[in-house]
Amino acid sequence: MAEIELTSFEECLQNLMTALEASNHEDAKEQLKDLHPGEIALLLEAIKPKDRTVIWPGIEVSIQGEVLKEVNEDVQSQLIDEMSVDALVKATENLDTDDLADIVPNLPESAVHSLLLTLDYKHREHLNKVLKYPEDSAGGLMNTDFITVRPDVTISVVIRYLRLLKEMPVDTDQVFVVDRNFTYLGSLLISTLLTEEPEQFIMSLINSDFSKPIHADTDEAEVALLFEQRNLISAPVIDENNQLVGRITIDDVVDVILDQAEHSVMSMVGLDEDEDVFAPIFQSTMRRSIWLGVNLVTAFIAVYFIGLFEATLQQKIALAILMPVVASMGGIAGTQTLIIVTRGIATGRVTTANIKSLINKEVAVSGLNGVIWSIVIALVTYYWFSDVVLSVVIGLAVIVNLVVAAFSGAFLPLLLTKLRIDPALAGGVILTTITDVIGFVAFLGLAALVI
Repeated sequence: MAEIELTSFEECLQNLMTALEASNHEDAKEQLKDLHPGEIALLLEAIKPKDRTVIWPGIEVSIQGEVLKEVNEDVQSQLIDEMSVDALVKATENLDTDDLADIVPNLPESAVHSLLLTLDYKHREHLNKVLKYPEDSAGGLMNTDFITVRPDVTISVVIRYLRLLKEMPVDTDQVFVVDRNFTYLGSLLISTLLTEEPEQFIMSLINSDFSKPIHADTDEAEVALLFEQRNLISAPVIDENNQLVGRITIDDVVDVILDQAEHSVMSMVGLDEDEDVFAPIFQSTMRRSIWLGVNLVTAFIAVYFIGLFEATLQQKIALAILMPVVASMGGIAGTQTLIIVTRGIATGRVTTANIKSLINKEVAVSGLNGVIWSIVIALVTYYWFSDVVLSVVIGLAVIVNLVVAAFSGAFLPLLLTKLRIDPALAGGVILTTITDVIGFVAFLGLAALVI
């Protein structure tokens, strides 16, 4: 079968599902034979759990580990549950240290114990070094496969050393310079080794500006930002004693960026980016019901405030018809600001140093938009109901709600970040409640005063 580069993913998936539906399991397994582990992982995520159970044993053990590290956690857990301890050890023993560290926490204890026994002392030490750091930190991302040289040797010595290596670590664009205590001193680009005079000493060529080290405790989001700002292919990782403990490569950072993008989208509706699309119905129902319950609570809060103006609503039915207009305008304006600020915080462009200026700017933008659209809404309201007072009331309510929405949308992400709450997860719910309540109170409150 042609690989996914030559055949569209949709066609590959269709062929695979056709074979599975016809119970032609051998054909289904054959279709995956020549695919890259990442492509197999994508196909496994796109089929039902019972079909994965059929296909998974037919995938070569030599690439099962590579597939496991590519699939999301829900699918990974299912596949691991279906494997014996021996199969798990064989599938994962040849993975890179950083990839193995991602999978080990999901393995059963018996498999972890057996896996550690298959590793030599050096590899066990490297794995333990990565595992001691949080998964979402630079230490959790790093691998321990890198090249180090001493500062008191010449380029010709380094080149002879590199030629003796069986193979270069993946994405090696620089070698790291350390002293006898493994203290990080700087780095040297491979291109420099090839273009400078062989007699020159490494110490005189260290590029300290290019390869500033990343501390092992640095959050992965900040790591991704550093790679973007510095256009890095790899970067050294140091511990609290300035000792070199690993390196991060661009492939790991790409995974972080993709995970962050998925997280931003999924968390806005209370979902996990690692959720299995074809998870069992009951499991998906329970996960989503929690978010629906939270939304129900916020909806009742809005309803409570509407109930305070029951007498006003009974006097003029047009108020009930127009209420959603005020709330929805505030919701859109607030969400726009919320997303801008949340993204700004994630990329480091928004901090406590400039948030005041941004809040002022967003409030001004929403205020101006409020004036423009309040005029439009007032004119439409007057055309519809021929009521000047009602038109003025809804126009003023829209301005108030848009200004409050902008302020809330700018301030909330910063507050939630300070409280160590993900603004992408909680910001939208809180903001919707605020814009609904303010919109209804402003509109009905003004109406109660003048109607």
